[in-house]
Amino acid sequence: MLERTVLFLSMASDSNSSIESVLQEQRVFPPSSDISKRGQIGSLETYQRMFNDAKKDPEKFWREAALKELSWFEPFKKVLDWSNPPFARWFDGGKTNLSFNCLDRHLDSDKADKYALIWEGEPGDVRRFTYRELYHEVCRTANALKALGVGKGDLVALYMPMIPEAAIAMLACARIGAPHSVVFGGFSSEALRDRLVDGEAKAVITADGGYRKDKAVPLKPAVDAALADNSCPSVQSVLVVQRTKEKIHMEDGRDSWWHELVPTQKRECQAEPMDSEARLFVLYTSGSTGKPKGVVHTTAGYNLWAHLTFQWIFDIREDDVYWCTADVGWITGHSYIVYGPLSNGATTVMYEGAPRPSKPGAFWELIQKHGITIFYTAPTAIRAFMKSGRSVPDKYDMTSLRLLGTVGEPINPEAWIWYREVIGGGRCPIVDTWWQTETGGVMISPLPGATPTKPGSATLPLPGIEADVVDEKGHSVAPDEGGYLVIRRPWPGMMRTVHGNKQRFRESYWEYLRPEDGSLIYFAGDGARRDVDGYFWVMGRVDDVINVSGHRLGTMEIESALVSHNAVSEAAVVGRQDDLKGEGIVAFVTLESGREVTESLLKELREHVGEEIGPIARPDEIRCSDALPKTRSGKIMRRILRALASGEEISGDTSTLEDRSVLEKLRS
Repeated sequence: MLERTVLFLSMASDSNSSIESVLQEQRVFPPSSDISKRGQIGSLETYQRMFNDAKKDPEKFWREAALKELSWFEPFKKVLDWSNPPFARWFDGGKTNLSFNCLDRHLDSDKADKYALIWEGEPGDVRRFTYRELYHEVCRTANALKALGVGKGDLVALYMPMIPEAAIAMLACARIGAPHSVVFGGFSSEALRDRLVDGEAKAVITADGGYRKDKAVPLKPAVDAALADNSCPSVQSVLVVQRTKEKIHMEDGRDSWWHELVPTQKRECQAEPMDSEARLFVLYTSGSTGKPKGVVHTTAGYNLWAHLTFQWIFDIREDDVYWCTADVGWITGHSYIVYGPLSNGATTVMYEGAPRPSKPGAFWELIQKHGITIFYTAPTAIRAFMKSGRSVPDKYDMTSLRLLGTVGEPINPEAWIWYREVIGGGRCPIVDTWWQTETGGVMISPLPGATPTKPGSATLPLPGIEADVVDEKGHSVAPDEGGYLVIRRPWPGMMRTVHGNKQRFRESYWEYLRPEDGSLIYFAGDGARRDVDGYFWVMGRVDDVINVSGHRLGTMEIESALVSHNAVSEAAVVGRQDDLKGEGIVAFVTLESGREVTESLLKELREHVGEEIGPIARPDEIRCSDALPKTRSGKIMRRILRALASGEEISGDTSTLEDRSVLEKLRS
């Protein structure tokens, strides 16, 4: 039987403390001796030595890493230029190419005929590419882009399903020095248009459509709508992959079919030597209000950080088959489906589909079929699997798995334990990773051969990352006190700016907190605490903190308390205005199969939260639904829940919402 999560409420006297509700977890899982023996970083002592070396002499640490791990056309002259903070320049004077580091350098080794990419479509079609085959496909695509007039510095937008051509197009853009902007295929034509206009895209690569939950989902019509009436005058060409074979409009003089243009190109294309600080991609982060921010990442620093973090965190071995379930439209897909794995010469898996009523075991079938050894997914997906119980995963042989990972948001301890026991068979360590679009790669994570893990904790910062938990004045807070999660020193994978808006970059990330000493520290919106062992517990966005009668409660803790009840499968907690208390607590929950909504159960859940955390944390209202509003990438859209809880109209872009019927159910 799973132990219950132990939670307590710390009522700090400082009313400015950002997070006063603290999650305490007593269980510790040390690395197995087998993983430690074979691990690249095989002990806590080795990790600590690397961490201390990076802190003592960061310039030496990063120089040695960059020279060892990347291939350079011209050596860099300076490791870090931090003369104009917060605008960093890494490995200045050097020239390299990310596509070269992902492909060319593997061709003179035994990796040339190793599978680089294994792809499976939702209907069951499978395609495999060796490193040599992928290299030729990328070169042909790069030459096709040149034939369309795309050159060095031109922005190319990708609006695609999860098909191999998405990864191929990214690598082709990097190859010729054309920065890409991948727009998630679930966004509306209006959201796409905004990103095309802001980025001044010269070309768009898309598909007629893709498959999702047993249906063909059109994509090209949204591109046509975005480009209608010359609303994106910078766009000169559109390259279209034929996937679903649905009938679509092709604009004469603008649109080209991939299957007609790309295969006719030469299969060799020299990688363009790119300055270390050349723009590699722009990835837009969408918010509930305001213009989306175009996060800019550059070539060498991003390449190094994606490469190192993939190598360290997933303890990658030559025979691994690695699968990250994200979409390439998000940073996770950039760093941990495409660039990080391929730069390391690993075998990476892409899947077009998702678990669905016709195939609830889709993920587990893929693991069994392809012998996947490393599985990286989101906590929301894990909680959805928990709801249907273990009967589905138990039908599949998943003994190939040796390592599990989570990404996207904090994972509650109950889901962590279920993941470990049911999916990992009690033998697989879990790397619970904290990072963001802006950081380029993982910042805080266990290392499977070195770090004892605690369910729900991202554990320790990676070597080279100086993380801290601070108050509003930038002072480090005491152990187990809540505060703001910040990074005190620059790192290679950091975003360089907000596209077209340097002032927004400074204000959004570097001036939110104002340390008394006048220093700049990076803060991107998450609250956290650090326990007595130095482990970080990420409590979610600071705007997901509810102020109840002067007590600031982290929503994650209340959600964890609800999920720890055996009737609850998943929970999301939001605040709403309350004339008496300032804010009230509203919980949206989905129940385990077979449980019915009754007044007595709702009362029991409220009391359970009170017992687990404290009376102040009892929800004022609990609403039950078969599902919660989520994006296609699995993230709960909490702003929608806030609007529903407050009785307000739902505003902002809802184009990424996977199932719109959920809204009507929740309204009622």
